[in-house]
Amino acid sequence: MAESILFLTGHLARPRLEAVLQGMNASFGWKVLDIGVKVAALMTEEIIARRLPKPVEADKILLPGRCRADLERLSERFGVPFLRGPDELKDIPIFFGRARKASDMTKYDIQIFAEIVDASALAVDAIVKRAEGYVQRGANVIDLGCLPDTPFPHLEEAIRTLKEMGYKVSVDSADSGELLRGGKAGADYLLSLNEETLHIADQVASVPVLIPKDHGDLASLYRAMDALDAKGRPYLADPVLDPINFGFTASLERYAQVRRERPKAELLMGTGNLTELTDADTTGITAVLLGIASELHIKNVLVVQVSPHTRRTVEEHDIARRIMYASRAEHELPKDYADGLLALHARRPFPQTPEEITQAAREVRDKNFRIEIAEDGIHVYNRDGHHVAQEAFALFAKLGVEADGAHAFYLGAELARAEIAWRLAKRYAQDEPLDWGVAADAPADDKTRLKEAGHTLIAKRKREAS
Repeated sequence: MAESILFLTGHLARPRLEAVLQGMNASFGWKVLDIGVKVAALMTEEIIARRLPKPVEADKILLPGRCRADLERLSERFGVPFLRGPDELKDIPIFFGRARKASDMTKYDIQIFAEIVDASALAVDAIVKRAEGYVQRGANVIDLGCLPDTPFPHLEEAIRTLKEMGYKVSVDSADSGELLRGGKAGADYLLSLNEETLHIADQVASVPVLIPKDHGDLASLYRAMDALDAKGRPYLADPVLDPINFGFTASLERYAQVRRERPKAELLMGTGNLTELTDADTTGITAVLLGIASELHIKNVLVVQVSPHTRRTVEEHDIARRIMYASRAEHELPKDYADGLLALHARRPFPQTPEEITQAAREVRDKNFRIEIAEDGIHVYNRDGHHVAQEAFALFAKLGVEADGAHAFYLGAELARAEIAWRLAKRYAQDEPLDWGVAADAPADDKTRLKEAGHTLIAKRKREAS
């Protein structure tokens, strides 16, 4: 028999939910239960526990995405698994489609080297703090960047400290002496050796990263690779990625050539010459570069995070490698796996049409303002009216809140957020922060803060007046 799913919702959402489910041609059976609240997201665990009839005649129960009830406790109470669905009704078909694919986004096969470019100018505790942040964001190896003509007397101490913390460490220097010191101190990798500095590899256990002796000279890179292959030594080979308009396309061809001619070689690609040296948002650049790495089976990337506009590149590389791994493993396009790299625009920014919002507005019987966006602009409505505009200021005079400072402040903040979302084609949900993907941290406490602050001030004024 087909699986049966019970959908819990509220008064306003029930007609739209039923319409979505009827249009799905779902492979499972379904029922919709209005739990007795107007807004579905406002149902609580207590309300569900009190109003959901027993026994439950369903194999699973799906709650709205914004319902924060404890799923484990409800599942135990009713003896039926409770699931949390998507935030928006129109995403329910996508939700079930992705659930069938069951993509595992914990897997990846690309190792991230995160470079601390000015490590020699930092104290050990500052290096540790930077390293901790990079590891939390997805780095696998902490790369200690050595600056030209800058002494690094605490190099050994920095390596030992990071190793004691359980981190893999690489040393990145153009100075043979620093590389040798780093290797003897226990660095896992040395960046970078060429055919003339291979003697360093003979003196340490570190895995060397090999580069051409002269820029673009693959023959010298192959000679260095052959020398280490003959000794049975592991290494990473880096043909070196160049900036756009300074040999970028030719450098990509070098990576492809090395992969064709040395199919089993472990490669490394440094992405900083694109992310750091191109004035463009780095999410898209990172996605493309990690896509190239995925196709060429490049298992290591060196990430630099220096310029102000590249402040999130470690996180971007982390999510990009997971997307590309899942895409390749499932023989699917790198699409509909995760939204973390969609910082500016949403894939489906307007879940409701203007007509659907208008229909919902007709059903409202209270004075509370609802704010939504659609392709035609910002919609704000309550029982007294439904207004549409493409900028927040155009709506203020129509809302009748001039004498209520707290309410006006709340609506101003929400309408400004709605306008930003509409102009950028992002998802907007009232009382929720905008989702900027990996481009910004989500607020730790993001539920109805402004509305609650406004209501508190209103209540205070009423008490004072009485």
